[in-house]
Amino acid sequence: MTDPLLQVEDLSISFPSANGPVRIVDGVSFSVGREVVALVGESGSGKSMTGRAIMGLLPSRAQVAAARLSFDSQDLTALPEKGWNSLRGSGMGLILQDPKYSLNPAHRIGRQVEEALLLHTKLSAAERRERALDMLDKVGLPDVGRIYSSYPAVLSGGMGQRVMIAAMLINRPKLLIADEPTSALDRGLQDQILTLLRSLSEELGMGLLLISHDLQQVSRYADRVMVMRRGKIDEQMVSADLANAKSDYTRALWAARPSAATYGTRLPVYGEQP
Repeated sequence: MTDPLLQVEDLSISFPSANGPVRIVDGVSFSVGREVVALVGESGSGKSMTGRAIMGLLPSRAQVAAARLSFDSQDLTALPEKGWNSLRGSGMGLILQDPKYSLNPAHRIGRQVEEALLLHTKLSAAERRERALDMLDKVGLPDVGRIYSSYPAVLSGGMGQRVMIAAMLINRPKLLIADEPTSALDRGLQDQILTLLRSLSEELGMGLLLISHDLQQVSRYADRVMVMRRGKIDEQMVSADLANAKSDYTRALWAARPSAATYGTRLPVYGEQP
């Protein structure tokens, strides 16, 4: 593992309820360097909450505690909102699963891709446009001049996700968190987007935290994998060792990958439900 950009120690997240606080994330610890790390778990495991805590995007009612939560040696536990606004889009970026909920339909694509530059740099309009066109090209979009001037409605799902990647990377953050970035796409497009993210992380020297429910798929692109269950990290390992996982839960998730022999049948995942 490379020197860590992100360090998380004993992170817990709770929400108030009529019966007292409900703990969603319970004592999670991990680090991410300039590498690709996958955080994998079923729905409700706490993986997306963990990603949002790192970005400072949890709702105000969330109760967050951590022995350490730092990015690039900066303590995030006491960061004021002004500090978060400066950090997001410059030091860290976040990609969500469906671009149609992230892109503003009333604004042209070029304006949205340039937003981080407008907020965090003093580049001229011409310089911002040049950087945006270059990034749209880098993420594999055709006819970038036309796309730059278009509205999101003209984009397919795969093109929309590429635009979101361009928008998040245009200011060259050190860490990108991708929360289920391909779940709204078909399988072929999923692999294209994950290949692109892996390639860009290497080209830009960036850390990438991939959050996903699909262990088999993301393991092909990640250097390391963390399996999350019931708010805890159940197991961590390099991707190449998944076939020899020690945790019964990890082995069950790995064995549950679909095949022609099991098509149409229900595949069990052993252990207690979250």
